[in-house]
Amino acid sequence: MTRVFELTVTKEMCGKSIKQILYNYYQMSTRTVNKLKMNKGIYLNGTHKYITTLVQEGDILKIVMPIEKSDNIIPTPMTLDIIYEDSDLMVINKMPNLPVHPSQGNYYHTLANGVMYYWERKGCNYMYRPVNRLDKDTSGLMIIAKNQYVHQQLSKQISKKELKRKYIAVVHGIIRKNKGTIDLPIARKEGSTIERVVSEEGQYAITHYSVLKRINHFTMLELTLETGRTHQIRVHMSHIGHPLVGDWLYGNEEQHVITRQALHSYYLEFFHPVTKQQINFESEIPEDMKRLLNSTKN
Repeated sequence: MTRVFELTVTKEMCGKSIKQILYNYYQMSTRTVNKLKMNKGIYLNGTHKYITTLVQEGDILKIVMPIEKSDNIIPTPMTLDIIYEDSDLMVINKMPNLPVHPSQGNYYHTLANGVMYYWERKGCNYMYRPVNRLDKDTSGLMIIAKNQYVHQQLSKQISKKELKRKYIAVVHGIIRKNKGTIDLPIARKEGSTIERVVSEEGQYAITHYSVLKRINHFTMLELTLETGRTHQIRVHMSHIGHPLVGDWLYGNEEQHVITRQALHSYYLEFFHPVTKQQINFESEIPEDMKRLLNSTKN
């Protein structure tokens, strides 16, 4: 199974080497280019060429990229809310209480298992490559890349802050400021493999928030991330005295109002790595968060 990219050489590209086009136009990593060379995946006008070959206007450059497979993930039937899909990526609206990856003791009931089953039914077998990972209990929009090149390009957009992520959360207490920024480093808590804490020895982490609603003793927030540290929103909000409702790790377990932390990834915006078009997706908050907000009005 392969993914083929085709490009008609423009006047501006004339006289450049294939290597320059791969690095500058496609922005491929050295690792990806080396794989293409190893697999003889570069063709110019139908003939295999080396990356040192110079191109002329009107030439057809074809890149044949082998698709790696995930053979260690067990396909499991699962309902998936697929917002968008093409040859290179999927955008999925992940349900709450669903891990993204298999782990010790849970080899079947994860998003990875459901995606592999979906691909298997379609006669495909891509490697499972989530781009923006969500906690098990966090719901909302996630990108799954179907090949190494697309995953690499989207990861680069995250590091360059070009991939925009927005969340909606319900937190304890009334936040008086309409907008604010939390700029506090986050580190792994000593003695814990899961929990994170604000620490001067941690990695820098920046969260922006704006108030959407204030209802009784709760505040509904929109949050945007400049960084993507593990549990970043949960740690930051708890640290300033406004833990997420239902957050058993950084606040209190509150099964009577919601069975998980009230956090939803509702908006994604990025440049498609292949078409170069800017695209965005939005997802409304799930039913359990709607019920939580409605219950606070009483």
